[in-house]
Amino acid sequence: MKAKVSPAPRGKASAPKRPVHAKAVQSHEVRIIGGHWKRIKLKVADKPGLRPTPDRVRETLFNWLGQDMTGLRCVDAFAGTGALGFEAASRGAADVLLVEKDAALVEQLQRVRTQLLALELPEPVVQNLQVQRGEGVAALRALAPASQNVVFLDPPFDADVYEAALAAAARVLAPEGFVYLEAPKAWTDATLEPTGLVVHRYLKAGAVHAHLLRATA
Repeated sequence: MKAKVSPAPRGKASAPKRPVHAKAVQSHEVRIIGGHWKRIKLKVADKPGLRPTPDRVRETLFNWLGQDMTGLRCVDAFAGTGALGFEAASRGAADVLLVEKDAALVEQLQRVRTQLLALELPEPVVQNLQVQRGEGVAALRALAPASQNVVFLDPPFDADVYEAALAAAARVLAPEGFVYLEAPKAWTDATLEPTGLVVHRYLKAGAVHAHLLRATA
């Protein structure tokens, strides 16, 4: 299944507007901005270094990928709040894996998953939505080669995992798939060369450098 680059607008989907609550301490919330779960709000735990992808950046990212992600296989390797993975599931991705190493965040992701899947909608949203506790790079290395259409990489900005994560993501990327990279600096084709990836789209929003990467030809 090929990931889409050009926007593919879809009709407005009706969805419950009630928030999905978590039991951990919260400081704010993020909302799902498209698809079946559009406008549903996810509580964000008050955790040092937890930095949800801003709405503007997520909206641009899913414009790049195409609004309809039906049938795609995706992994959110540093899930945190789960905003990227849940957004992909909301837009029809067939298989979404959220990986997070913090135990409290994993519990919260599990609660959100359970509550989202329990919502009564006209049709199933996602065939397989899983939350896994683990380290992002190790989880990527455990996946089958060329098995993922979209890999989301949004590690903590102070984490020294970018090179390893990009290399692991490139290995599991399916033909014509994409890697989304969120980082504190811009990555260029030259710095990406060892990974076999190149920049396809780029956006800077405040301190966030957002990249959509693809494999070199």
